[in-house]
Amino acid sequence: MTIVKSLLSRRAFTALAGAAVIATAMPVTSFAADVTIPIIVKDTTSFYWQIVLAGARKAGKDLGVNVPELGAQAESDINGQISILENAVAGKPAAVVISPTEFKALGKPIDEAAKSVPIIGIDSAADSKAFKSFLTTDNVQGGRIAADGLAAAIKEMTGKEEGEIVILTNLPGVGSLEQRREGFLDQIKTKHPGLKVIADKYGDGQATTGLNMMTDLITANPKLVGVFASNLILAQGVGQAIAENKLGDKIKVIGFDSDDKTVGFLKDGAIAGLVVQDPYRMGYDGIKTALAVSKGEKVEANVDTGANLVTKANMADPKIDALLNPKIK
Repeated sequence: MTIVKSLLSRRAFTALAGAAVIATAMPVTSFAADVTIPIIVKDTTSFYWQIVLAGARKAGKDLGVNVPELGAQAESDINGQISILENAVAGKPAAVVISPTEFKALGKPIDEAAKSVPIIGIDSAADSKAFKSFLTTDNVQGGRIAADGLAAAIKEMTGKEEGEIVILTNLPGVGSLEQRREGFLDQIKTKHPGLKVIADKYGDGQATTGLNMMTDLITANPKLVGVFASNLILAQGVGQAIAENKLGDKIKVIGFDSDDKTVGFLKDGAIAGLVVQDPYRMGYDGIKTALAVSKGEKVEANVDTGANLVTKANMADPKIDALLNPKIK
């Protein structure tokens, strides 16, 4: 991860981003550069995506590239992202970096965009073979990591890998989330058969929905011992439900991604672990790769940017701390 001169706290950065951004389809930063490579994320208001944008911004400064920071204000705004992509391509940039909001819906728009400019994908897949390169976490492996982490937390709590568990997915049809779900369910079935999945539910992209879903599951399933919340938004809602009901010592939760709130839940025991990606690297290397492609250079078709399980026991390790507290200018 690139070292920069100053470190903003998560709260300060979020405030800065909120104040400086968040026009749906207007660039946040402007540079006097001949080369323009827009980056389009799923949700400009989320801390995770702000970290992706920060990495892209730093790459733009390092490489002398103009990087408009684009995106809708909710991951559920699929049509909004399609319009942003179309508008970005109309500006005839050197390339476009995008994290598709939905696998099926973004397939044809990306195919069409790729007829005009090189497209680099990050984080989530789309139903398209037009990407020049794709940089992402191995989300199937991320789901497996979550399953192993949940099994270990339950065994530490009860002395055995047995009991009722649930999986909660933020939205249906999102490539990265479906892959995490697939990896989790397969790992539970093959490696941890004593754990029984009693509910496999989808949310609507809102943390409050995650809170309500988890509250209902707690009431309806008194034998519940574990939960996998497969993205940051759901982890926020699930962690809040566990904290409010003081069930951290009875129900173990593994979330995905991190922010102040989920790290706080991890410290307090409401969440047992977080599978953490490297969003800063996705943003930085996405722009770097797009620039290389625009110059006709050869790039890797697929790049795994990695994932790690963070627990209270290892969160102070330098490598993990760098992922939880990315250095952002």
